[in-house]
Amino acid sequence: MSRTVLITGATGTVSTALMNALRGTVVDLRALVREESKADGPRRHGAEVFVGDLDDARSLPPAFEGVHDVWLLTPNGPRAAENNMNAVWAARQAGVERIVRLSVVGAEHDAPNRSGRLHALSDRETERCGMRWTILRPHWFMQNLLNESGDISATGTFSLNMGSARLGMIDVRDIAECAARVLLDDPDRHHGQTYTLTGPRSLTFDEVAGQLSLALGRSVTYLPVSDDAKRKTLLGYGVPQWIADMLEEYAQAYVSGWGDFTTDTVAGLLGRPPRDIADFVRDHAAAFTSADDN
Repeated sequence: MSRTVLITGATGTVSTALMNALRGTVVDLRALVREESKADGPRRHGAEVFVGDLDDARSLPPAFEGVHDVWLLTPNGPRAAENNMNAVWAARQAGVERIVRLSVVGAEHDAPNRSGRLHALSDRETERCGMRWTILRPHWFMQNLLNESGDISATGTFSLNMGSARLGMIDVRDIAECAARVLLDDPDRHHGQTYTLTGPRSLTFDEVAGQLSLALGRSVTYLPVSDDAKRKTLLGYGVPQWIADMLEEYAQAYVSGWGDFTTDTVAGLLGRPPRDIADFVRDHAAAFTSADDN
């Protein structure tokens, strides 16, 4: 009998990649979206779509009814722990068997950022939910570099407040394939496991710029900037202040060396090494290329 998997955060980068990884497998996909207008993307991935909001516990029961497995991804924000609580409650009430939760790298009660501390609260709740559970804690996403694609294509530079930080960054596609592996395996196989997911090597952004230069055939330069300069840029683009604060806290932690590590977890789950930054920039070269370069 096929299992029904509910995908929360269904319009986001990781969940979209997960639906792509699960498409054509034995599972029946179901997606939770906040608004009907956001339903087209999940439907294109073959998902049955339910409208509901993790902010509103009363909106969730129809989406969770008859579900075997929940992919639990909560939005970044001060209500993240409440969102997780609402989803876990709905899952328990519906008789869900397993939760696979997307947490964050370094989620601990003493993490050097509020996001990590909020995720630690939700991780603990998930561990005690009474259902089978697995937690994924991925490192910094390579796909975050796509936020810099406009500057890279226009000026050949990108600016981050990361100094000379070295990160074990990971391709979102590998996160999604690890999540798919867990969801496709027997629920007991990964029960009680917390997996920290990284790429194959720890990189500076100068090294990232070097890989972009090789892939694009032109010079790309990383320009470190101050926290204040990056904050001004983010707020100017309409990024909420809480998110700008969160990103600054992560940057400060990374500059201190907090992100300079890798694990072999991806290889253990997938039977192959994780994608390298060279793979990422080659596969996304078009995003970093202006029309004038074509």
